[in-house]
Amino acid sequence: MDSKQFREAAISSIDDIVKYYDTIEERRVVSNVEPGYLRKLLPEEAPQNGEAWADIQKDLEAKIVPGLTHWQSPNFLAWFPSSSSFPAMLGEMYSTAFTGAAFNWICSPAVTELETIVLDWLAKAFGLPPCYLSTGPTNGGGVIHGTASEAIATVLVAARDKYLREATSHIADEEEREDAIAIRRSKLVALGSAATHSATKKAAQIAGVRFRAVPVHAEDGYRMMGSELGRVVRELRAKGLEPFYLTATLGTTDTCAVDDMDGIASVLAELAPPGKGEIWVHVDAAYAGAALICPEYQHLARQFDKFHSYNTNLHKWLLVNFDCSTVWVRDRRHLTDALSVSLAILKNQHTDSGLVTDYRDWQIPFGRRFRSLKVWFVVRSYGIEGLRKHVRKHIGLAETFAALVKSRPDLFEIVTGPRFALTVFKVKGKGEGESKLEEVNGLTKALYDRVVEEGRIFLSSTVVGGVFAIRHNPATPLVEEHHVQKHFQILAEAAEKVLL
Repeated sequence: MDSKQFREAAISSIDDIVKYYDTIEERRVVSNVEPGYLRKLLPEEAPQNGEAWADIQKDLEAKIVPGLTHWQSPNFLAWFPSSSSFPAMLGEMYSTAFTGAAFNWICSPAVTELETIVLDWLAKAFGLPPCYLSTGPTNGGGVIHGTASEAIATVLVAARDKYLREATSHIADEEEREDAIAIRRSKLVALGSAATHSATKKAAQIAGVRFRAVPVHAEDGYRMMGSELGRVVRELRAKGLEPFYLTATLGTTDTCAVDDMDGIASVLAELAPPGKGEIWVHVDAAYAGAALICPEYQHLARQFDKFHSYNTNLHKWLLVNFDCSTVWVRDRRHLTDALSVSLAILKNQHTDSGLVTDYRDWQIPFGRRFRSLKVWFVVRSYGIEGLRKHVRKHIGLAETFAALVKSRPDLFEIVTGPRFALTVFKVKGKGEGESKLEEVNGLTKALYDRVVEEGRIFLSSTVVGGVFAIRHNPATPLVEEHHVQKHFQILAEAAEKVLL
């Protein structure tokens, strides 16, 4: 494909993409192909000779698109959104054109420097404490990872090495220190609430440490409370174990609950102060953290200067295409101490000077993409006010949906919310005690199965406190109020049939 052919193919592809977005609402949200469908449609071996772009493009619509679930559809309400916007797509296109591994500053100075700048922009826009700025009073700063799971694994490894390094710093003999580290490593425990995303447990498995969940309760709104955290820490230490890391959550997956940040900060200041078994606190705000761009939510970050790291996924709610998880640390040295590598091939005068950032030392992978370009395009295209308007719109749509649910108390009950545009609800039951719970769970699941099988809208379900519930999250960019009205109508009609 030469430049002329590329221009023609690119124009044709952009036309296809625009048409896809213009007609996306007409498509069934969830693919209904059978497992293994694509193997039946494609040849058993790769083509020996190149094929014309027009033939390849035809197969995209005929063979690939039928196997897609359309996350950008205004009828996609499941899990959390995976944002999309045309400025971000343009950023991806340019990033692909400028492709390079970008592990060092010298690989492409603009790749590193733009990332540092836009993450400082966002830290200020989110109201994060100054300690998270690259230009702040400490050695903080931000980096772009692929996903929140990658961010959590990365900071947990940094927390592990920091804890072990500080716990054995008094041992002068290197071999003796290695033995002490090996013994202590077997006692390390990473913590998260029972509502924390499974990414923390997975990160603990990767790091070779234990994981323990801090219980959450309905009466606390499924938040992790400081008092419960303190109880768990004391119990673990009484058993000779050493808690070293905690994931606190701003917007849990099931219900968008916000953990008791004030209580967590207070308890850990007493039980795990710096220099005495300090516990690294990472705030996972993968979805709901986007709301911090609105000043009315920035009070949620007031304790973050006492914590160690924070992440939010711009690809969930802030119009940056997947993948783009922004991570900030209060002290970058803990990342570089744990993750830096030194090879002769990497040496250059700029790195050796200590005046540049080499982001390879802030992450687990070695190479990295030019992801800050799409962030820059989105922030400049929408502006901070435009992004605030985007978030507030979806919060308002969720309030509309919750009001509709409350208007039919004969059919539905709200379990939690709306919180950060998420409403969790169930079918109204008539029994008492355990029999009522079984009845309600059965009816709610029957409603959920009926709606998903019908395919006009797609939602996800969850179980909180033993209650089977349905999640409605209208934060996909293309959702408007008339879509929310339609969602409720579909649910109400299906509930009436289930309750007959």
